Amino acid sequence: MKVTLESLSKEHHDSGAWSDLPLDELFRQTAAEHPSRLAIADAPDREVWTGGAPRRLTYAEADREIDRLAAFYRTVGLAADHVIGVQAPNTVDAVIAILAALRADLIISPLPLHWRQKNVLEALNSIGAKGFIAADRVETRDVGVAARDVAADLFSLRFVFGLGKDIPDGLIELGPMLAEMGEGLEFTPSERPDPADHTATICWSRSGEENVPVSRCHNHWISASQMIVDEAHIGDASSILVPYSLSGLTGLGGGLVPWLRIGGTLHLHHPTSLANLAAHANDVKADVVMTPGPLAQTLDRKLSDHKTTILAAWNIAAPHPTAFVARRRLVDLHIADEFALVAKARGPSAKMKATALGKHCGPNGCESGPTLLEIAVTDEVDGHGPALLVKGPMVPEVGWHTINGEQRRVRRETSGFLNTNINVDLVEGGISGFGIPGQYALGTGDLEAIDPIYADYEGVREAAAFIVEDSILGARMYAALVPEPGHVPDAGAFFAYLDAEGVDLAKIPHRVLILQSLPRNADGTISRERLTMRTQRLPAAAVA
Repeated sequence: MKVTLESLSKEHHDSGAWSDLPLDELFRQTAAEHPSRLAIADAPDREVWTGGAPRRLTYAEADREIDRLAAFYRTVGLAADHVIGVQAPNTVDAVIAILAALRADLIISPLPLHWRQKNVLEALNSIGAKGFIAADRVETRDVGVAARDVAADLFSLRFVFGLGKDIPDGLIELGPMLAEMGEGLEFTPSERPDPADHTATICWSRSGEENVPVSRCHNHWISASQMIVDEAHIGDASSILVPYSLSGLTGLGGGLVPWLRIGGTLHLHHPTSLANLAAHANDVKADVVMTPGPLAQTLDRKLSDHKTTILAAWNIAAPHPTAFVARRRLVDLHIADEFALVAKARGPSAKMKATALGKHCGPNGCESGPTLLEIAVTDEVDGHGPALLVKGPMVPEVGWHTINGEQRRVRRETSGFLNTNINVDLVEGGISGFGIPGQYALGTGDLEAIDPIYADYEGVREAAAFIVEDSILGARMYAALVPEPGHVPDAGAFFAYLDAEGVDLAKIPHRVLILQSLPRNADGTISRERLTMRTQRLPAAAVA
């Protein structure tokens, strides 16, 4: 299925930014040329946070598993352009399931790990998913049980598959099922024209209270990864350590697809601590390590090999970090939600430069290569400031082709730019300000929508969500609670209440602040800035 306009597709092909190779073909080429090379490896502590023992596969071994699973998908009736959702942490099994789906011409919708059952149900229903692949658990959350319950409420789901060790009844265990079917599963590739122009994924962007589907073809992904590979000078057969979930532009575009491009080794990681990430990188002698931008300085000190490159991921609309002199190559990934990214290597000054408006190639400064991204901004509207506009070979067609039978309008300007609705600050040289992708790039309206959730807790008169800058994670969300007279809210009970109510994990605060009243602005609205300043001055007043 193609959703990109034919004229736009031709423009990208003519420029050299798009090719005829889909993502799976990149893997198959490496498997044919280097069958004994290590392709993919689980984290050694896999059994701590999900089911199943750690696995390591060569390209030949992985290619055989992908072939058999792709044949299995077809055998059970999943046809080209059917959509299957995936909610699983970073494991070999999850990557094999994704690549097998792409080989079978299916469309993958990777779902964020923090999504609860209601979010999964709404998303899969809106895109008409025919299948769902879920892990047995992610840390203490029973993702498999939730997947089974989703299937009970969503009649369009024909198959629900389970990955891991303790799969609940009602899910098809992929591992044992393939073993039972033996070697009789043979896959024959399709020969549809322009395979790289067909939709590969549907990821998800947050717009207010709505999760918006963002469809990308194979070439969109390859264009996004090209800037990273070129700017970071990632060589063939390099090893890449990825701690980001494979559910969006950061994990897929920054980790999985660059791995496919360079035919190296993908080391999978589930983040539990920075020390654990550094130890994992040192143990496998990783050539490239991804990390949230605010952790780059600390990670730089903990890595033993000075040749290791750090890919530091930042949100293009969040606060600016402190500069530091790295002991190795450091490349900043400026992520614009699910719409675009810019990769920029730090110079000798160790300062992160503003992202320039205009055209971007890969690597930066190269004028002979095709334009991979063009950035512009809107004028300030209604006091909200300018918003980021993007276009180019990596920029997707926003929205799925149909949502419950209704056409979704792609948010594009007349000049061909996509309006991301991401507000940015303009400084000399371009756009300033970067934070963690997906971490509290929230406007006042988003926080106001969270306030009633906190205020519904028994004994609370009013409440407010606010953001506090954090030297480790860049930003954390806090809750300020004003109790009713005679009540003293218990922080532990408050968190238990949020969990029992099924509040989105992204809306659960890091800490709780108990106040006698909320600070107000002159117009009577809550002053979240004063809440932030108060917390920074009096950290002891916040309780875990």
